[in-house]
Amino acid sequence: MSDKNKKIYDVVIVGAGPAGATLARMLDCKKYGVLVIDGSEHHEKVCGGLVSPDAQYVLAKYDICLPSEILASPQLFSVRTIDLSDGLTRYYRRNYLNVNREKFDDFLRGMIPESADIIKSRCEAVVRESDGFSVTLADGTEVRCKYLVGADGASSVVRRSLFGSQKIHKYTAIQEWYEDSGENPYYSCIFDNDTSDGCSWIFFKDGEMVFGGAFDIKNSREAFEAQKEKLVKLGVVPESVFLAPKKIEACLVSRPKIRSGIFLGDDRAFLIGEAAGFISPSSFEGISYALLSAEMLASSMNVGDSPEKIKKKYRKSALKLRFKVIIKCVKRPFMYNRFLRRTVMKSGVTAIK
Repeated sequence: MSDKNKKIYDVVIVGAGPAGATLARMLDCKKYGVLVIDGSEHHEKVCGGLVSPDAQYVLAKYDICLPSEILASPQLFSVRTIDLSDGLTRYYRRNYLNVNREKFDDFLRGMIPESADIIKSRCEAVVRESDGFSVTLADGTEVRCKYLVGADGASSVVRRSLFGSQKIHKYTAIQEWYEDSGENPYYSCIFDNDTSDGCSWIFFKDGEMVFGGAFDIKNSREAFEAQKEKLVKLGVVPESVFLAPKKIEACLVSRPKIRSGIFLGDDRAFLIGEAAGFISPSSFEGISYALLSAEMLASSMNVGDSPEKIKKKYRKSALKLRFKVIIKCVKRPFMYNRFLRRTVMKSGVTAIK
């Protein structure tokens, strides 16, 4: 395809998860011609499908009501925290919405206005040009744009291609789905310093049980299996359940730090959601960050009349999210440091009696 035949958009959004779909919905359609590249069919997202109170607040701010078919059973009002290192268990009050993540994302994509074009494909490459960017899709299709937005998660092609020097620590997230074990279906948050400095989880969803976790990339599968053995030994999960997984999923997940990891983009190319490093470093919750960062960039682009003004406003708006990540980084040692976690759990502070 010659340059003359490439379709030109004002904005191309790579990724159609909560971040990309929200940005496409909130951009001024009279000001921008928008293309969304939806690669969801080609990308597994390892996610608990639990909408946190922070994300619920954002949805409420948008006056978005979730239809009942998105909700999964059971709904959860507490989290069972399990310390495999010291054999401790505590229950804490939490108010998550248990949802079917695929349906939740489809619901958000359904709110993208008809004025925006959507292509279901995988982004293979992006190249910076003198007046914008050239984007190549998996089938060889090429499109050009004035502004490029990476909303494509931890494995962001946009971040890797244009801002490769902006590093962020990553884990391999793995989870397996099983037949419901019949156990009391609490959402479980699992810590084990012997196998991971991240967390793991167990949740139940419409008759199935899911076990997953975030592990060091080098030995992720071995650590995953070691945690399964510990869960069986402690009687948390019957061995028979783990013998017959129905499916397995894996992807990369990011963890920003106080001084590194978050990068918003530059010179007509911007990043939102986990592609920008916006994800909780303590719980790996990312939906609220995706929605908020998309809103901030949309607002910046709708009022900004130049790349420099858009960048300046987006950076100023995103200071709130940066501060939120810093607070989570400060909180993280109380969850992941073995001594501090044991002290907090043994104290029973804020735990359900």
